[in-house]
Amino acid sequence: MNMAIAIDGPAGAGKSTIAKIVGKNLGLMYINTGSMYRAVTYIALENNISYKDTDRLMKLLNNAEMYFDGDNLILNKKDITNQLTMPIISKNVSNYAAIPMVREKLVKMQQDIAKNYDVIMDGRDIGTVVLKDSQHKFYLTASAETRAMRRCKELTEKKIDVNFEDVLEDIKKRDFIDSTRELNPLTKADDAIEIDSSYLGIDEVVELICNHVKNKKK
Repeated sequence: MNMAIAIDGPAGAGKSTIAKIVGKNLGLMYINTGSMYRAVTYIALENNISYKDTDRLMKLLNNAEMYFDGDNLILNKKDITNQLTMPIISKNVSNYAAIPMVREKLVKMQQDIAKNYDVIMDGRDIGTVVLKDSQHKFYLTASAETRAMRRCKELTEKKIDVNFEDVLEDIKKRDFIDSTRELNPLTKADDAIEIDSSYLGIDEVVELICNHVKNKKK
């Protein structure tokens, strides 16, 4: 049976950063499921398709080619990794990610990958839906203010002008949409270990997860 580690949590909790490092430490394929939903948002906005126009969106998505090349996401033969963290994508991604047909399509893609490889995935519904049978589940969270500060720092380092209050408002809005959507809302799996990273460094969180996985394997 392939190893599968599930990391869930709200926007800006550091899931991607942590999952990527843990994956390298344990020799697992890292799948950033959040980037996949961001890619859907990117292609929809590029084609002026509203999240309410599901017919046009699914037609576009069904004809799109999406895959990972290392840490980079390739959409229709174009590396769009750098575009995925733009504020306009962050502002709109929860609306597109809430569409049932979009979630069903991407969940199937994610589950197919997990059948063939040892993986670590992060997202909103990994422990509850995508990898619900995983023996290694974690729920990574932090205060909204801490997550907003981290997001501002990330965007500033990419020379993107941001306002803290705007980022904080977007974080809170995404939390609400993600946790109240009808299909596969953001929630902590009953058997997931919760880690509040508000006052923990990256290395500390990585160590907690790696030690737990190694001890459970023993």
